Amino acid sequence: MRIEQLMTKFPRTCGPQLSLGEAARLMLENSCGCLPVTAEDGSGRLVGMITDRDICMAAESQGKALQELLVGDAMEPVVWACNPEDSIDEAEEIMREVGVRRLPVVDGSERLLGVLSLTDLAREAARQQGLRNAEITVGEIGELLASISERSRKEG
Repeated sequence: MRIEQLMTKFPRTCGPQLSLGEAARLMLENSCGCLPVTAEDGSGRLVGMITDRDICMAAESQGKALQELLVGDAMEPVVWACNPEDSIDEAEEIMREVGVRRLPVVDGSERLLGVLSLTDLAREAARQQGLRNAEITVGEIGELLASISERSRKEG
């Protein structure tokens, strides 16, 4: 199974010049904990990721109102991503290695195509539960989450 079959297509995005207040509002309205940040030139090229945690940390460390801070100043500019033709195993390995719960999916030009989340993988594991040739199991998802959580706790 390829990533393009599981990823969330057309995720909500933002640009680096958006205020953190607006980014937080978009996350709330779209029930998501992160937003891919795309170039403002209209290319759809991924330039970063901003999470709800990034927003909180920026607000606390800079002591300013969210409307005064920009996504570009708080986002993670070094983004690990996968390609739509990658396998579940490849995506899991990246998530485990980097310690992230969400991976942007990009094409060869770094243009954002979607986001693959741990939740997407868990849904697929639940769907495949009981199948003899399951590509992903509930147990594997539990191990992946534990690995990501342990890494975050140590870095945290």
